[in-house]
Parts: sequence; structure tokens; C-alpha cells
Amino acid sequence: MNGFIPALGGTDGSRSWFERAQHSLAGGISSSSRLTSTGPHPYPLYMASGSGARITDVDGNEYIDYLISYGSAVLGHASPLLTEALTQVLHSGTMFGTCNVPEVELAELICQMVPCAELVRFANSGSEAVQGAVRAARGYTGRSAILKFEGHYHGWSDTLAISNRPSAAQAGPYATPHPVPHSPGIPTGVIDDVVVCPWNDPTALRDVLDGHPNLAAVICEPIVANNACTMPDPDYLDLLREECTARDLVLIFDEVCTGFRTGPGGAQNLFGVLPDIAVFSKALGGGLPIAAFAGRRAVMEPLARGEVKHGGTYNASPLCATAALVTLRQLNDTTVTKRIDEAGQRLMETVRRAAHDNRVPCAVQGVGAMFQVVFSSDGAPTRGYRDLLSADSGRYDAFRHELLKRGVHSNAYAMACWFVPAVVSEDDLSATCQAVEGAFAALR
Repeated sequence: MNGFIPALGGTDGSRSWFERAQHSLAGGISSSSRLTSTGPHPYPLYMASGSGARITDVDGNEYIDYLISYGSAVLGHASPLLTEALTQVLHSGTMFGTCNVPEVELAELICQMVPCAELVRFANSGSEAVQGAVRAARGYTGRSAILKFEGHYHGWSDTLAISNRPSAAQAGPYATPHPVPHSPGIPTGVIDDVVVCPWNDPTALRDVLDGHPNLAAVICEPIVANNACTMPDPDYLDLLREECTARDLVLIFDEVCTGFRTGPGGAQNLFGVLPDIAVFSKALGGGLPIAAFAGRRAVMEPLARGEVKHGGTYNASPLCATAALVTLRQLNDTTVTKRIDEAGQRLMETVRRAAHDNRVPCAVQGVGAMFQVVFSSDGAPTRGYRDLLSADSGRYDAFRHELLKRGVHSNAYAMACWFVPAVVSEDDLSATCQAVEGAFAALR
């Protein structure tokens, strides 16, 4: 393979499958985030197969994949390591609803890798694990209200589906944002238990904390993957830690996206700030459904004693726990995560250079393992959610479609991010850089 990816051909097969799906699936989709399009065409792509860093749709078009299941397939598609291990589990039993050996080995490995992890509990998705972490924090403190940051995403369930994508009209005053439900169907009582604060603003943070003395916890995405990879300002995470310690609040890091892919210890190791609880999913399972929340023994002890309840029939099944063990053993090797980061840094620099050469203002923000391209009017990076409201989402859509035409598959949403797989090859990178340069030339 020489790195060349052919131009996008027809996608009539995807169109046909979407038309068929609308007769049986609500809206033709199984997740609201899949209501995407192939540029000017009002239907999503349907994928048929994947191998390594590449995927192929039902029409035979091949793409280098930087969505990789929203960061989950970190070892690539159809990883031989996972295939071999999971085939054995398929023959011995995928799930018993009882305790099993792989879950213990996996919990031990997480405790070795994650600085804050003294005790672990498993779940099946990031949304579930966030619910578990919040319940643990409430059970430990005896308080109910949770502070979250505007634009940060913590899953689709009612618990914290608040103010992750409010419009400018809904958002309210900058310093004291309104808690805006993500969707109809979220009860008022849930909304009343969530306090919203702008990100990267120490003064606003202290004012909000002073105004709500009965909080149980503060939760954040350390790198805001669902806010176009907005980075924390220097020392901002340290400030969160200091304020939570001083006020006896539980600090929760939502590391669903950052966990393990930014390094064996995740964002908390990257920034040197320890939360009380951290939440993991995505890269944890290498593409299979598993999640975890892990934290300080004192905070997790009410769970251990059975005072705070948490359950789930499928939690850490042998199939998913084995997939996670195989994946984490790879990501615990710093040469693997270093290679991911270096590949991503090369792509980020290519975007910056192509944008400069074609006089297209944009910011490239995040870290090598996960980043996003933001078409801000002055090319400045974002510091908070409201900065993204003025970004040129139409130009992002055009950029994404130009990449698709050149065989590069990235996130359809301008507020999300690229994820780099561990198996991306030199040919893949060369072809991607070529596609980026062509896409920016088309945007002029």
C-alpha cells in the first residue's frame, strides 16, 4: 500500500440503507449523534468493515478513520490482539452475571495505571459510569447538588445532561449560566440539582462556589473533548483541586475520552492533578462496551460497604473485561501512547501549515491523541463554550466533506474532535496530510 486513498465514489448504498432504516428505527438511527450526513447528501454513511486504521462503507469507499468509534477503537478495527483473545472467550462463555477473574485483573491494572484509583467499579457506558460516580459522591457527602461546566458533556442520561449545547439565547448570563436541559423529557428536579459555571474562569468559579455552599461535587472534562478539545488554562485544574479540597467537595474528572489514550494515567497524570473520582470508557474497552469509575478509597468505601447501591447485569462481563485487559496492556506501554501522540502532532502541524498557506484562519487545539480544528474568525483557540458559538461551523462542514472526498473520515460535529488510532501507519499519515492540504486548498 502506497498511502494513496481513492476519491470518494458514490454513496447510493448508504442512501438506500438509510431510507430502509427509517421504517424500523426511530429516525433511522440508533443514536442521536449518528444523524450526520455525507456533506450535501441528507443521509449518514453506513460502514461495512474495518481493518487497522481504515474502514470501508457499503459502497466500497475506503477511508482512513479518525473517528474510530468516538475514540473507542484505539487499537484499530479488527485488532488481531483482540480477535484472538475474544475468540477464546466466545468459546468459553461471554457472560455469566457472576463475579469473574478478568474483572479482578482489570481492576488491579487500572489501580496500577491511574493515580487516583484505589477502588474501581465497572459499568457498560460512559453515561452509566458518570451516574455511578455522581451517586458515589452524593452518598459520600450526603449532599445532592453538582457543579458542572458549560459545554462539558457527561453522557445523555438525565443526571448531567445539562448545558452541554445551549444556544446563545438559552445560555443566560456569562458568569451564572442557566442550567439548560439537553432534551425535553428531563425533569425539573434534576435540573435544579445542577449548577452551571463557565470554564477557565477562576473568578466565576469562586463566585459560583461561594453562592452554592451545599454542593456535593464538581465534575469536568479535563480536556473538553465535546467542546472541540478546549484545553484547561495553566493551573486551572490545580485551582479546581484546591477549591474542592478547601470546601470538602468531591472532584470528578470525566476521563471518558482522555482516559488511557493521552497516556497510561490519563489526563490526571498529564496535568499532575488528582481527582477524587475519575470516569473511564471509550479507549478502555478497545471497541467493546465497558466503562469504569475509580477513586479514593474513602469516597468509594460507601459503595464497598453496600450503603450506596450500584449494579448492572452486564458490568465487566468476561468478554468486555478481557477486551479491556488486552487494550490496557497495550496502552500501559508508553511507546504506544507516544506513537499515538506523535502521529497526532504531525497531523495538527499539517493542518496549521495548510491553513496558513491558504490564508484560512483556524485554531488546532488539543493534544496529539485527540484534537480539533476550529474555524474561529481570528484563528484563536477557544477557552470556553461560548467561544464556539461564533466559530464558522459551515466552513468546518465543508472541510469535513472535502476530507471525506479524499478518503479521510473524521467527526461530523465541529464541537467534537479527531481521535488518532495506535495503528495509524506512515502510509495512512502521508495520505491524510495530502488530503488535509487538498481540503484547505478547496476552502480558499
